Amino acid sequence: MSTLKLTEAFGEYLTDERHFSPYTARCYGADLRQFVEFLRREFNIDATPEAELEAFKVRSEGGRPSSDVAGRIEPKTVTELISGADADMIRAFLAHLSEQNYSAATMARKIATLRSFYKWAERRNLSDTNPMTLIRTPRQAKRLPKAITVEQVEQLLSAPDQHDVLGLRDRAMLETLYSTGIRVSELVGLHFKDLDIEGEALHVRGKGKKERLVPLGTHALLAIARYIEKVRADRRFASTWQETPEKAPLFINKHGGRLSSRSVRRKLDKYLRQVGLDPSISPHTLRHSFATHMLERGLDLRSVQELLGHQSLSTTQVYTHLTTRGVQDTYNKAHPRAEAG
Repeated sequence: MSTLKLTEAFGEYLTDERHFSPYTARCYGADLRQFVEFLRREFNIDATPEAELEAFKVRSEGGRPSSDVAGRIEPKTVTELISGADADMIRAFLAHLSEQNYSAATMARKIATLRSFYKWAERRNLSDTNPMTLIRTPRQAKRLPKAITVEQVEQLLSAPDQHDVLGLRDRAMLETLYSTGIRVSELVGLHFKDLDIEGEALHVRGKGKKERLVPLGTHALLAIARYIEKVRADRRFASTWQETPEKAPLFINKHGGRLSSRSVRRKLDKYLRQVGLDPSISPHTLRHSFATHMLERGLDLRSVQELLGHQSLSTTQVYTHLTTRGVQDTYNKAHPRAEAG
């Protein structure tokens, strides 16, 4: 696939100004080169690299292409063609992509690439208009987040060493993640004072500094209590929760400081290998498993929204089919004529 100075300039903008990762910039570049090749074939353009560069220079210096693209006078270069593209040309490209059986997610990404490109090009007068303002991104089917079974959760929770202070900490962390559905960033951000043993709850600070109270199950409370008892009995951590108690972390590292999200992920990976579970399971998987298992057992969607700390119910509605299935099961059991005898 050919590269134009126009698309190269866009790539430089992504990395130098937008600070995109090299991988993401390469993906955008590949999408644009595919667009370039489509236009080259569709309009039978065989311009030299020198001609394409000259067309870019004319445009970047504030000039206009010599050909009237809008009037359908054949442009001499792909650069001229892209600069004067209209929505019909974009739709033709998208129709071509559809024939290649790309997934909805891939199609959405390619549309996002063109949307970003033409927004950039119009601002720099490298495009007559932004044809993407007339293009809608197709809706993608919402995927149900991955969840593991209750049996797999129990396998994972039983993995940490119950005789070691750090093993007890890991058991308490995993129990807390599954018991509350909190994010791993919220877990490592917990202070010791956020634990309410008597109220059987945690005070959690979520996204946007929003705070919520989440209940703790019996198993999680017991695991946390054992962990705290072991820490207090260990001379290395004797003063852990006495010094600056307002900011002291609930879950500590081996030096008595606050754990990082990456550390939690490493610990989880270790236990997944230990019990032979899927290594792609993440702390977020436990959050999704919490929500899935609660809904499967009859908790309503609004309550799950509050527990997860979702600002909008629409975020939680990815689980809607679980509640629908639950309602159907309840109906079948309750209604005297729901099922054949």
